[in-house]
Amino acid sequence: MPCNNSLMLYAKLAGFRLVVIASRSCCDGDFSRELHDRLVDGLDAAIDQVRTILASERRLLDGSECAADQLAGEREIFGRFTIDLLDELDIDHDTHEYRINGGRWTNALIVDDSGVYVDYPELVPLGSEELGSLAPIILAIRMETGLVVQAGRVEDGQIRFLHSTHAARLLRCA
Repeated sequence: MPCNNSLMLYAKLAGFRLVVIASRSCCDGDFSRELHDRLVDGLDAAIDQVRTILASERRLLDGSECAADQLAGEREIFGRFTIDLLDELDIDHDTHEYRINGGRWTNALIVDDSGVYVDYPELVPLGSEELGSLAPIILAIRMETGLVVQAGRVEDGQIRFLHSTHAARLLRCA
């Protein structure tokens, strides 16, 4: 992304930040205000990342030796940047573990007398009703900047020893 694209991205993100702040003033509930605040925080972090990219581009133009590698790394980081508005679900498929909202890692393996199962919780996206005035803003952010904004709630995120559909649980209930 050339310097002009970085400047345009910076301007778009700053503009969306202002739109979210303006939309927050019309919120009618705490949940909606919290979503708006989290989106503003996420946009602030994205803007800071773009500032870092702009600084790397300036160092590259100044002839710094390692600026090209650093710029490539910063761009890669921004390419993977995601704003999580509600719940964040990290899954490690190699160890069969997951964590919710940066908490402790939990093993997703479930063992009973009928076998071994891997059961990860799901991230269920919020609908337009729950997002309210943020729904069109989030869509516009995605379309204009390519930035991913996730608004989802973890379902089935409690630690369970037996899955309700497995044979051992049914035997114990009988």
